[in-house]
Amino acid sequence: MDAQTQIELEAAAFRRLRQHLMQDRTDVQNIDMMNLTGFCRNCLSRWYQEAAAEKGIEMTKDEARESFYGMTMADWKVNYQTDATGAQQEAFKTAFAENVGDKG
Repeated sequence: MDAQTQIELEAAAFRRLRQHLMQDRTDVQNIDMMNLTGFCRNCLSRWYQEAAAEKGIEMTKDEARESFYGMTMADWKVNYQTDATGAQQEAFKTAFAENVGDKG
């Protein structure tokens, strides 16, 4: 496979992941993603923002987050976010420290 085709396939898979999280699985909570996988929508948006910065493209945290929520984060919270249980919050502390640390 040539490099350009690989880039196009990776971009297509990325777009599908983003669609899956924004539209198909709005029931999946960020805290569960972080606890199980070590990343969430906010992580993806931060990586997107960092990639933009590497290309000299200015993007705010809120602009990047809208790329993974399909709306403002405030609107997402109202429409889809549920309250985290105590167990979820405890697991998140560990997952966040291990995977994000002071980057978040």
